[in-house]
Amino acid sequence: MLKATNISKSYNGKLALKDVSFKILKGEIFCLLGQNGAGKTTTINIFLGFIKKDSGQAFIGNKEVGVDDVNQLTAYIPETVDFFSRLAGFKYSTSELEAFLEKTGLQTDAQHKRLSFYSKGMRQKVGISIALAKNAEVIFMDEPTSGLDPKATSEFTKICKELAAMGKIIFMATHDIFNAIEVGTTIGIMKEGVLAEKLNANEIDAGQLNQLYLETI
Repeated sequence: MLKATNISKSYNGKLALKDVSFKILKGEIFCLLGQNGAGKTTTINIFLGFIKKDSGQAFIGNKEVGVDDVNQLTAYIPETVDFFSRLAGFKYSTSELEAFLEKTGLQTDAQHKRLSFYSKGMRQKVGISIALAKNAEVIFMDEPTSGLDPKATSEFTKICKELAAMGKIIFMATHDIFNAIEVGTTIGIMKEGVLAEKLNANEIDAGQLNQLYLETI
């Protein structure tokens, strides 16, 4: 379970989040829509422990962010497989690390190349491999389909659904309304630090979501 209870955060007196509350269960893909500056990335950064909230509580399972160690429970795309799995307390052989990369569909001939040679789609696959290697329960993604071509987006969507079927929670901040409908089980719309809407993805189509998004923001 991923849970936010009345989380608020300000920067230099300017409100970034205001009393944000939600609960996301195992196997859910939560797609959070909103304009730049709406509070999507701030929400992710609070759960990752990168910044401190001003008030409220953030939970991953029965552990409270900022109070308990939640590093092993989370993954953030992108990262690198061996380094971050070791940080989480896992030590894998080269063949085991290669197996995680193969599971996400990363080409064999690319597995030992530097990330600087990778396309964004390939780097996303590495990030997902890290989540598998860490056995993370929650995977955070910030604009994961930005810059991906349609084929890479389709592959990425398929992998996300497979992760959800394994019981992982995916929290995805995105501008991509159409991909949110395709991949999400739950969709939120954030405006000026407030979670204005939260709905089931199977109860709305892309056109309706687009209209609701425009009306909300």
